[in-house]
Amino acid sequence: MDTSVQAVRVSFDDGNMSVALSDGRMLAVPLAWFPRLQRARPEQRQRYTISTRGLHWEDLDEDVSIAGLLAGRGDMTGTPPQAA
Repeated sequence: MDTSVQAVRVSFDDGNMSVALSDGRMLAVPLAWFPRLQRARPEQRQRYTISTRGLHWEDLDEDVSIAGLLAGRGDMTGTPPQAA
């Protein structure tokens, strides 16, 4: 996976987060993948910083890696369901 690709811009609509990448691609993922972002107010979602590894929302304690988005992974902090 090309780790030199970085986010350049993030936008939101009612149910999705879209991330523009430095190589020209645009990724759109459901906000349901990231419950903290889904529950956040629109103004909180707009207060993010971009780093070489991904996106960070200080107020929400949320980090999203570009590598994770490219691999199709959402929030990995939840506890997986227990097997019956």
